[in-house]
Amino acid sequence: MDIQVWSDVICPWCYIGKQRLENALAEFDTEATVTYRAYQLDPLPLPQPVPIRQVMAAKAGGAERAEQMFKHVAEIGAGEGLVLDFDRAIAANTFAAHRLIAWAAGQDRQADMLNALQRAHFADGVNVGSLPALAGVAGSIGLDAATALAYLESDAGTNAVTTDLIEARELDITSVPTFVVNGKYKVQGAQESAALLDAFAEITRREGVNAGR
Repeated sequence: MDIQVWSDVICPWCYIGKQRLENALAEFDTEATVTYRAYQLDPLPLPQPVPIRQVMAAKAGGAERAEQMFKHVAEIGAGEGLVLDFDRAIAANTFAAHRLIAWAAGQDRQADMLNALQRAHFADGVNVGSLPALAGVAGSIGLDAATALAYLESDAGTNAVTTDLIEARELDITSVPTFVVNGKYKVQGAQESAALLDAFAEITRREGVNAGR
């Protein structure tokens, strides 16, 4: 089974969805290959670091509404063993972070890099829009930080990320996480692990029926 996952580094539901996917696959008895694809919830540049609380208060219609949203998603994340500390999280343009994930993919560390970036953003208050900070995250998982920084300071990886963003539009992906299984079955949202298992079982059944025709 091939699973392509469109997600964004600073999307809390993508963080939760990734954990739920990993939990589901640990119980699934069919071999699966997972590839993470780039998506940007907000492609606009940020000239300076801004606390995520400030950004969401403006988008959600006030600080009180934003606080309710943060509390809700943090509780769900905690249920999956994840720390989502919105007092520390910093809003960021994630294009460079996605480029770094593409670089790590070339070293068979794609999922490790994505996980490290999500943890850095949600738990550690790292500005994942900063190139030196991104290089530091690369170093934290055993990759060479200086090489990572040189890569980020070039245009390398731009085409890979742009290709993912274009394909997301072609597939009419407007929210993340979105899982595309075997190139034709779309599962949207941070579904619970049990729901993902049911979806994968149904897809496997359909694929088996189609193969027998």
